[in-house]
Amino acid sequence: MAAAGPAASGADADADAIVIGAGPNGLVAANLLADAGWSVLVLEANAEPGGSVRSAELIEPGFVNDVCSAFYPLASEGSPIDELHLEQHGLRWLHAPTVLAHPVADGSCPVISRDLATTAASLDELHPGDGEAWKGLIQRWEDLQPHLSRLIYRPFPPVAAAGGLLRTLPPRDLARFGRFLMLPARRMGEEEFGGDAARRLLAGCALHADLTPESALSGFFGWLMCSLGQINGFPVPEGGASAVTDALVARLRSKGGTVRCGAAVDRVEVWRGRAVAVRLASGGTARARRAILADVNAPLLYTQLVAQGHLPDSVLDDIARFHWDDATFKLDWTLDGPIPWTAPEARGAGTVHLAEGIDALTVVASELARSLIPARPFLLIGQQSMTDPSRQPAGRETAWAYTHVPRKVRGDGGGTLGTSWSDDDVAGFTARMEDEIEALAPGFKRLIRGRHVLTPDGFEAENPNLHTGAINGGTAQLHQQLVFRPVPGLGRATTPITGLYLASSSAHPGGGLHGACGANAARAAIWHNRTRPWRRTRTRR
Repeated sequence: MAAAGPAASGADADADAIVIGAGPNGLVAANLLADAGWSVLVLEANAEPGGSVRSAELIEPGFVNDVCSAFYPLASEGSPIDELHLEQHGLRWLHAPTVLAHPVADGSCPVISRDLATTAASLDELHPGDGEAWKGLIQRWEDLQPHLSRLIYRPFPPVAAAGGLLRTLPPRDLARFGRFLMLPARRMGEEEFGGDAARRLLAGCALHADLTPESALSGFFGWLMCSLGQINGFPVPEGGASAVTDALVARLRSKGGTVRCGAAVDRVEVWRGRAVAVRLASGGTARARRAILADVNAPLLYTQLVAQGHLPDSVLDDIARFHWDDATFKLDWTLDGPIPWTAPEARGAGTVHLAEGIDALTVVASELARSLIPARPFLLIGQQSMTDPSRQPAGRETAWAYTHVPRKVRGDGGGTLGTSWSDDDVAGFTARMEDEIEALAPGFKRLIRGRHVLTPDGFEAENPNLHTGAINGGTAQLHQQLVFRPVPGLGRATTPITGLYLASSSAHPGGGLHGACGANAARAAIWHNRTRPWRRTRTRR
């Protein structure tokens, strides 16, 4: 296809930067560009901004549910989201009395509390000595947190982070720490703890992503989530997830930025190897004087928004190998009261994990690897009344649960469901998830007032970026992390097209509300504009 020339002077809008997508990464990028004095136009296909960070009365008036994501441990100290000081624009973070609980059928229920002594006592009660071991892991995180935050949130190569680790750790300990970071969650739990309770806390946190207890890096991810939960909690925004988006938009507008919804982009226009404009599905055009940042998944950017002929064949071949994360199935409920857990420790937790232990998590991972719907799915459950009383009437509950399912279903581990997510399949799997809760909270089903179901296709309908319910922007496994994300390279936001940057969770460091993907893209655009100025050729009339 022939290269397009610069957008004509009759374009719908001009700006220094065009941001495609008003998800959290796109809005973080837009804010940083506006802070640098750029004019910014954010174009969002949906009728409202936020992407996966939105809330609504999904089921009945007076009960506020989070449409997709719901709790945000990665929006913590050191993250780009935190550095924007959104509390100055109306955002208020809230915390449950207990961060996380993991009950099982034998009645044991280890917890993470923001009070370290409480967490340690919970673990020591179930296996003496595990409380002190937990304290040691948390202390290790606190000692290294500034350097690890740079490692996680900044682009590669992590020069500053590496330098900080070299100054903090004795040389003899660097190799040991590198091994620690690579450990699977199962092995890390076996090395650090003597009892199953602490081990399942670690492994359950690891499986927030599409990792398995036996995957390299899963131990690091579990340690990261446990440490963040211990120190910062799993915060939720007062009033619902949309409060995060509202604050990001308000901050951007205070800096002169613009967000336009209902403005789907169907093409990035490239001229002489540089991204110069976007074409709207409505037929209009918006021209970018300096950069275009795309908060869309990598396959969408490279195979649909950029026309053939503008990308090297090697990149297209790599994108064809892009590995999505598992799909997601989510239930939201309105309830007549809090979930009646048999384990009292679970009743005050904002987040609850349900799986009988590491072996059960391995079984679920095996079923997913074989494209089977799990017979006993691992559930991540949220109890919003524990954190935010404003979400529901007094004495009621707004709750949710999600679990991973195969992207392409080939069978059912339970032997009763089909492979098409028909109405019967959805009803059957809904009952399966609710049965898992009922087993540890007898009477739960009687409390259900109403429910809302998001199938994998439903996630994509809510946010086209969540391709078939993939909420992480691509697998979190080692072969698609760091310098392999989204394709083998430098792990940076740049693309083969000058002035075009990938700002979504398909870029390093991946999914979660931290804003790093958008921040890295914005910083790259600002740096390149400063160090590699591009002289636009005069528009021909």
